[in-house]
Formats: sequence, C-alpha cells, structure tokens
Amino acid sequence: MTRSLADLTDQLLTAARKAGADSADALAVDGTSINIDVRNGVLEQAERSEGIELGLRVLLGKRQAVVSASDVRPETIAQMAERAVTMAREAPEDIHSGLADPDQLATDLDTARLELFDPSEEPDPATLQEDAARAEAAARAVDGVTQVQSASAGYGRRRVHLSASNGFSAGYERSDRGLSCVAISGSGTGMERDYDFDSRIFQADLRSPEDIGQSAGQRAVERMNPRRPKTGSYPVLFDERIANSLVGHLLQAINGTMIARGSSWLRDALGEQVLPKGLSLIEDPHRPRASASRLFDAEGLPTTRRAIVDDGVLTGWTLDLATARKLGMDSTANAARGTSGPPSPTVTNVALTQGDKSRADLLADMGTGLLVTSMIGSTINPNTGDYSRGASGFWVENGQIAYPVNECTIAGNLREMLLRIIPANDARPHLSRVVPSLLVEGMTLAGE
Repeated sequence: MTRSLADLTDQLLTAARKAGADSADALAVDGTSINIDVRNGVLEQAERSEGIELGLRVLLGKRQAVVSASDVRPETIAQMAERAVTMAREAPEDIHSGLADPDQLATDLDTARLELFDPSEEPDPATLQEDAARAEAAARAVDGVTQVQSASAGYGRRRVHLSASNGFSAGYERSDRGLSCVAISGSGTGMERDYDFDSRIFQADLRSPEDIGQSAGQRAVERMNPRRPKTGSYPVLFDERIANSLVGHLLQAINGTMIARGSSWLRDALGEQVLPKGLSLIEDPHRPRASASRLFDAEGLPTTRRAIVDDGVLTGWTLDLATARKLGMDSTANAARGTSGPPSPTVTNVALTQGDKSRADLLADMGTGLLVTSMIGSTINPNTGDYSRGASGFWVENGQIAYPVNECTIAGNLREMLLRIIPANDARPHLSRVVPSLLVEGMTLAGE
C-alpha cells in the first residue's frame, strides 16, 4: 500500500545522511479530497484536489530543523536535505530534542484491525451531488425553513508513511466520508440558523441525507423568535453537540507543552480530583473505525490505552518525547506532526464516563436554567481557568424547554465547573471524543 511513500522517505533519509545530518526522520503524505456544494437544487461548487507532501526533520547534535516540499523529484529531495542541515547548523540548541531509542519503537504495525480505510470505490462526484441535494431538499421540506445556506458532501483518502534513522518505518491509509446541511428559518432580522452533519470512515455507516437535512431544518425552526434570558446564577446543560468543548479545555490544560511552560490552570493538579468521583476520562487509540485511532505515534512509539482521569483523579499529562524529557517523565506516545513542523503532543480518542440519565432527565432535574446548543467566541484564561463564552440555546422552566434564547454569556471557572459536571447517557460512540450532554450547576449567566 505505502511502498512508493516508503521509498520516498528512505530517499529523504539517505539524502539527509549525505548532507551531514546526525539523525533524521521523514514523513510522506499523499491524498485525494472531493467536496461538492449544492444550493437551490443545483451544483454550486465542486472541488477535487490531489497532492503529495514531504517533510524532513534533521538533527545535528541537539539542533534540529524541519523542511517540507510537494515535489518528489530527486534533485528536490537532495535540496531539502541540504537546506535542512544548513538550517539546523544555525538553530538554537534544544537539549530535549532527539529521536526515540530503537528499543522504544512500536513493533505492532498492522493497522488493518483499526479499520481506518473503507476499501469500497471512491464515490462518483455525481453521487456526492445527489446526496447533498437530497439533504437540502429534506431541510427545505421542514415547515418554517425559508432557505438552505449550504448542503455539502465530501470524500477524502490519505496515505501516510513515517521513516526514521533509528530504524522505524511504517504507514497507514485513512478515508472519510462526510455530509452536512445548514438551514435557515425566518426572514430579515428574524432569521435563525442551525445545522447537522455526519462524518464517518465507512460510507455504510453514514447517516442518510434525509435524516441530516430534516434535523438541520427542525433545529433552525426551533430557534425562531429567541429572547434574552435572565441574568443570575443558574444550572447550565451543555448539549452533547458542544459538551466535548469542556473536555477539550481539560485536555488542552494537561498538554505537555502547556505543563512544560507552566502556563496551565492544571499545572499543579497531578494526582488531584479534577472530575467528580466515579467519572473517568479514557484515551483509547486502538478503537476501530474511529478517526483518531493509531497503533504508533509520530515518533514511532507504540500507543496504549490509558486513563487520563481515573475515578475523578488526574493521573498524567499528554506527552511526546521532547515534553517528557523536559518534565523528567516518559512519553505517553502522543506525538503528532505534519510535514512542516516537529512533533508535538496531542490526544487520540477519548471517552468520558456516561451517566445513567437521559438529557430529558437532566432537564427535569435542573428545573430552571439554560440548555446551551451553540457557543460563539471564547475568553479563557489558560493560567487560572476563568471561563466566559457567548451562548444560545433554550430556556428551561420546571424541567421543560420553554423558549429559545440567544445573546447571553455564561461564565465560571473551569476547575470548579468540571468538579460539578453531571453526565447524561447520550454520547455518540463513533466520535473521537465520546462525551455526553453535561449539566453544570451554579454558573453565572448574563442576559437581560
């Protein structure tokens, strides 16, 4: 599958050695993407792109440099290596840089069991156009929808191969298939907009265009005639569509780069309670048919399942080799990289413990408060965790949705908020972040 890409990375490593590099790693990525947009039942835009990217990182002692190109000619590869070595000679020393030791490298390299690639034929553009048109038609059929802003269908395929002078060489192939629709209700200054989408690795798993279009239309209609909510302290229920953003703030705060800089609001929280007792946050990079799954990271280390938070207690940081060395720890095999930059730590698939109640049950429990379905803007202090975001959604009274709301701000402190979350049981298991709707008691709400 990746023989030609493997040859290219080998050529890059050979050129780096000839240019004088002490060690090096090389990344080759090629892919195809197709995107189709439909409006008013006719094709509005069609795009297809194909290309290949090469990335080379060279190390001279503790100095490193990265170069990239989209040209695979031998003379370009030689020039890349010479340029990278010249740059590395002028780069400042980084005592934490360096490749993995050979005994650290992954040996299980067969990614077939992860099911990251749909072997069925690439969809015809006409098929994608038909899917987008069907989604648009379904949205327009919803009573109250006045127009459809966009309906889009797409397909992507990507091959990746990584080789390094420490002996590592492996690759994999990924595919994805997506469909989205954005519907508008009302007119003039009373227009409201909402959306729905689905993205899967396998075409057979994708929701139907009619389902996506109808859902987008219904959501847009439900948002009509919004009001501003009352100012005060209220419980806030984050809808499943956006609840993963709260977990995302936690993941960002435990990123090794943030911890090494001392610029995280969780920098002193290792071993402390950061979620309610009984809740865990599990990273599983080996989950089949999940977009972020991988057997090895961007430095060739074997990935493993780990509890980032175990029974509410923070157990560790997210580390690549460089940040691990800075902190005197071992890498968690979370390195990721593109062709134009060095590795940096990032998580793969994560899942938060789900609750035993539905979203409707949590609405009933909250009594009076705010159901947030969308957010805009973000003011988050990375050092203190102070949190403030614009929000819209629905006002809840006596446990029932009363009316749509917008133009409000929700605020709190992430450390305190996360300790009070109550999860629902509505997380979608195919996502890379499996997070249910989350109820947070006692947030500050600024409205009218």
